Amino acid sequence: MNTAYYHLPGLFEFYELYRRFLPVFREHREYFYDWCDIGSIYGAPADCIWGGGRVGFGDDEPGKVFALMREYGISARLTFSNSLLREEHLADRKCSRLCAVLNESPGKNGVIVHSELLLSYLKKKYPGLYFVSSTTKVLTDFRELLREVRRDDFLYVVPDFRLNKAFDDLKKLSQPEKDKVEFLCNECCWFGCGDRKACYENVSRKNLGEDCADHICRAPDHDNGYLFSKAMTNPGFIGIDDIQSTYLPMGFSNFKLEGRSLGSAIVLELLLYYMVKPKDQLRVRELIYLDSMLDLF
Repeated sequence: MNTAYYHLPGLFEFYELYRRFLPVFREHREYFYDWCDIGSIYGAPADCIWGGGRVGFGDDEPGKVFALMREYGISARLTFSNSLLREEHLADRKCSRLCAVLNESPGKNGVIVHSELLLSYLKKKYPGLYFVSSTTKVLTDFRELLREVRRDDFLYVVPDFRLNKAFDDLKKLSQPEKDKVEFLCNECCWFGCGDRKACYENVSRKNLGEDCADHICRAPDHDNGYLFSKAMTNPGFIGIDDIQSTYLPMGFSNFKLEGRSLGSAIVLELLLYYMVKPKDQLRVRELIYLDSMLDLF
């Protein structure tokens, strides 16, 4: 069976969580499914105008963050998926510096992009990085996904979650094409949403510092925010049984977990569900934070 490589959220946003989680993953591999591994951890610091998808809030020092990834041999990805960048934005010193540091770091590191302008710029200036086509492109037509997968620019392509179960088309991909597809597993967005691009563009404007109103979500039950239990009922949800019984045997290996805008407690629950054997989940909680003196209320 193929290995499932998880691409995890919160490179900067959840540094403290990963500082505790990764030693457990290395030292107690018996607690984790033997068919999974960590493919990358992605994210962006606060106030990055190239950022997209979510408004970043991570404030940990990049040197610390990248050093942690190097220590554990994990690919670091910058989420620079702003879809509205203009030529003048390419001169941003903060974002450029982050790319330069990552480009010089050992190992295979990358950038998640949407803008063709930014992609062209980064390819020329930072040739050591690989690139991921962002799910913010909202590729819901399989023909669009196929064209994107066949581009040499991208090592991975993240389709819209509504193509997750398009098995009749997915099974026709060649193995090199399957190796590039990275499925978004735990999206909570309404399956019938027609405003996904507009929502992402609103985030892009906010990251650029533009004065704009918040995007108004029209999805049913949108007031509840993100609930993993709700995501599990989404028609596009990919759970561990799906990964083991369908996607891995079909030849797919890459699975993305969303969660950069969530709290670290929820992200830990995602890690436990997708990576840790049920009988050992309490052990992992105890090693990370749970003790007999902890009061929640």
